[in-house]
Amino acid sequence: MILVCGEALIDLFVGAPSPVGLSAEAVAGGSPFNVAIGIGRLGRPAAFLSTLSEDTFGAFLASRLADAGVSASYLLRCPNPTTLSVVATTPSGEPQYSFYAPDSADRALAPERLPPQLPPDVTAIAAGSYALGVQPIASAIETLLRREAGSRVISLDPNVRPRVVGDLAIYRERFERLMGYAHIVKASDEDIGLLYPGQDLVPVAREWLQYGPKLVVVTRGAEGPLCVFGPSVIERPAPRIDVVDTVGAGDTFHAGLLSWFDANELLTPHGFAGLNEAHVTAGLDFAAAAAAIVCTRRGANPPTWEEVNRFMAERA
Repeated sequence: MILVCGEALIDLFVGAPSPVGLSAEAVAGGSPFNVAIGIGRLGRPAAFLSTLSEDTFGAFLASRLADAGVSASYLLRCPNPTTLSVVATTPSGEPQYSFYAPDSADRALAPERLPPQLPPDVTAIAAGSYALGVQPIASAIETLLRREAGSRVISLDPNVRPRVVGDLAIYRERFERLMGYAHIVKASDEDIGLLYPGQDLVPVAREWLQYGPKLVVVTRGAEGPLCVFGPSVIERPAPRIDVVDTVGAGDTFHAGLLSWFDANELLTPHGFAGLNEAHVTAGLDFAAAAAAIVCTRRGANPPTWEEVNRFMAERA
């Protein structure tokens, strides 16, 4: 089982005003939440460790996890409200974001509420995004990763959100510390641009390997993923598609990569020790195909394993 840790929220898309008010669409979101959904959709065992609100939005988020087959064994509930990320469009057509998150449920996980131990069937832990930079959940995740390092494969995704985490220097320092516990780091070229302005991707990825990970993967949108693995730099093409939107693409890539490793019995500390370039290349291609499929749909709507295999077969 892959245990995913982090935030779950509601993206509230506000439409044009009418005579009586504003129309809006509430969509489940949060990067780690999307990763858990993506793993579940791909048919791999997954669980989500976070705190959901007892409000209507929290119930909706819980139902989405259940629909994807994600275990609720590590879910906690609390009366704090669900985080709202409100997306509106300015008169010039540009998106405008507002974040409503003070004392919200998804950041309420405290170290003392962590499960005292994890069962052997939890072979991997995935964590990331703004949950690594807001309290008390940031301390809870760091406590968990420090405790479980060496016993489980750990995968991190910074998914940098400056409007939420605040001081990027502090966030970068924490993330560099957490990489000491990780086997895999998956980031986007945008993440690296925010954390290390003006620096090239490969040198940053090589520097990250020095903190401890065995594999650093950088997604680059239509350019395809780049991976630094030992002395090798592996670059794979992105499938050519007609893009509807890119919401959830990076999270689906992360879910696809972990799911492929898991299905091929590599997502354990012992299995990961035997990782080679052929494994990495195949995992990148599967993850890129999964991410491409989600880009052909509206919203974060990740594919099943069968859909990915069919997509790849059609382009073989």
